[in-house]
Amino acid sequence: SPSDESQPLHSLTDGLQDPPPILNENEKQVDWTRSYHGLSSTPFTPEQAAILQEPLELDDIEIKPDGIVYLPEIKYRRKLNRAFGPGGWGLAPRGETIVTGKLVTREYGLVCGGRLVSIARGEQQYFDPDGIPTATEGCKSNALMRCCKDLGIASELWDPRFIRKFMKEMAKETLVEHVVTKRRRKHFMRKDDELKYPLKEV
Repeated sequence: SPSDESQPLHSLTDGLQDPPPILNENEKQVDWTRSYHGLSSTPFTPEQAAILQEPLELDDIEIKPDGIVYLPEIKYRRKLNRAFGPGGWGLAPRGETIVTGKLVTREYGLVCGGRLVSIARGEQQYFDPDGIPTATEGCKSNALMRCCKDLGIASELWDPRFIRKFMKEMAKETLVEHVVTKRRRKHFMRKDDELKYPLKEV
């Protein structure tokens, strides 16, 4: 019968329909979807600030093939764990996930020690609807990176002079060829890295 027929699956490209839960106003907890509780109320301890603002180790910086420098997400998480302890910080969504034809985006708030310290919107491109779930994780990672900028973590990566110096001293630009398709393109990488199959230097 028609009532026994399964409902059609929801298309992810229509949006994820995942609004944050609405809290009961009588519950004694902070609604991080709207609250700015604790923002700028007090600075971090000198010990925490020293950890957050430590100079970057050059060995930790990676380079994308298009020349963009970045710090792997796990490095941000390790820094937050050192400063606040595992469980002492978290990312709270502040709205629904928005899915366009090529982009996933969502706003997050970084909460440390029970207070809001930064808000950022994460973004991640995708090229196929099957990639939307993975893109939502990339979106969250992007928001974390942007929030950490306010705390001083890896702030060098937002400094054009630092980036130019790093690229001059630690990076190289080569012309590579895909051994299967024979397509050639420019490729950036660290000087201490090696090309991996299916790429070879021309």
